[in-house]
Amino acid sequence: MVELGDHCETHIVPRLKKVVNGEDQGGISTSVNWQGGGGYRYFRLAPSLLKKDNWGNWIINKEYNAEMLSEAMCKHMGFTYAPSQKHFWMHGYSTETDFIYVTTGSLSQDQLKVISDEVGKDRSLVICCKAFMADADQFPNLTLKKIPQAILHKCEWDHDDYSFSLNVLPDEGEEEDGEQDDVDQGEDESEEAPESEKQSAELSEE
Repeated sequence: MVELGDHCETHIVPRLKKVVNGEDQGGISTSVNWQGGGGYRYFRLAPSLLKKDNWGNWIINKEYNAEMLSEAMCKHMGFTYAPSQKHFWMHGYSTETDFIYVTTGSLSQDQLKVISDEVGKDRSLVICCKAFMADADQFPNLTLKKIPQAILHKCEWDHDDYSFSLNVLPDEGEEEDGEQDDVDQGEDESEEAPESEKQSAELSEE
């Protein structure tokens, strides 16, 4: 669920604590003989990563410092945020040989060549930057993406309905029209968390 203002602190957290402790018998707790247990966690949304300037152009929100931007871009590009103390261009990874570098600077041909040489043939690097002045085809181990375009391409615009479409598996042994839906049902790991914890999320796109 998503809450605005202080509702999470004043309403949601107290109720969840009672549910976990077995002290809340409202809702379906009584009908399912709920005795308590489990856990929960909630996240505080960060400011929007992008905003429009006075001319209607999308720009990076000034509330984001370098660390926040790097972490947010890693999240959006599917990388684990893990800045290296050794390599300035290694802000995160997706595999043992695939990395990401985030910068608000404009990169030149010479700068990209230095980075490409250091990355080497056996590794690959996604670079998210404000701009670049180079022939990207000359660096096969580099993938260049511009900010904010890289984020805008992941956004959905002008939808009347942004609801998720959920498919539910039939009961075991049941088939519909002789066929079964090939859908995986995952478990929400957050329900198994031992205690509440506050974390800063990277971005609210919506």
